[in-house]
Amino acid sequence: MDRRNLTRVSEFILIGLSDVPELQLLFFTVFLIIYIITVLGNLSIICAYLLSTNLHMPMYFFLAHFSFLDICYISVNVPKMLGNCLAAHKTIPFYGCLVQVYTFGVCGGTECYVLAAMAYDRYVAICHPLSYNTIMKRKVCIQLLVGSYLVGSTNSLIHTSITFTLPFCGPNVISHIFCDIPPILQLACADTRINQIVIFVTSVCVVVVSFILIVISYICIIIAILNLTSGRKKAYSTCTSHLMIVTIFYGSVMFMYLKPESNISSQDRVIAVLYTVIAPLLNPFIYSLRNNDNWLIMMNIHIFNWLIG
Repeated sequence: MDRRNLTRVSEFILIGLSDVPELQLLFFTVFLIIYIITVLGNLSIICAYLLSTNLHMPMYFFLAHFSFLDICYISVNVPKMLGNCLAAHKTIPFYGCLVQVYTFGVCGGTECYVLAAMAYDRYVAICHPLSYNTIMKRKVCIQLLVGSYLVGSTNSLIHTSITFTLPFCGPNVISHIFCDIPPILQLACADTRINQIVIFVTSVCVVVVSFILIVISYICIIIAILNLTSGRKKAYSTCTSHLMIVTIFYGSVMFMYLKPESNISSQDRVIAVLYTVIAPLLNPFIYSLRNNDNWLIMMNIHIFNWLIG
């Protein structure tokens, strides 16, 4: 087929979690509440870090930036989801979809390596406590953070550019809750095998490599903890919050992006909600409630109450 004769679509239609009209108001209410709590919860962690000099250490430096990424992460998709819940026509412009794909990819890819940097920080703190301040200098922390953003931005740029240079001539219905690359590729009027290969390879480089780095860090941490004669519980508790977030985030992301190509099902849409909406919601609660610094918990509670009150 001659591509010059193809009519390029100007917008996409997002199915969302369900196309049942009676459920839209319920979805709107639930996601609005989740969005507000998520933004305020993660904002309270950022404020706690900025307002307390006692928190100006690598662990909380990465946690504050991770909270910032979570705010961006959920803000990429949920506001559009809320609008579509109340709209008669659940559309998103072609270039709006492109921007959503790129920003979502940047946030997701960056989070993978920020989580890896947090694991490395815990490894140094537990396995090399005497050299911790020397190794985890502020310059090193900034380099790790900048590197994470570079990886996320580059990965997303590759995905977005090779996806949106494809011809789209219809249909334009995305069977998903937001603009994501796998369901968009199913709408392309061209062979997408090269795209699938590139996406798989880059996903392995970002998701799997960062996950392997985390696993290696925790293997070393576990070995070190088992050799401790005292302080084992305290050492372990500094890692449990991070491990919980890693499990939720990587489990759902690997399920979505490291599986053979297939049509997006209702199950996939629910899994997408888990890592795009639920994970950012749980992060501030997990880190606050399982943190050893009780005064950090109280500060978070006071800031959170101030923000919502």
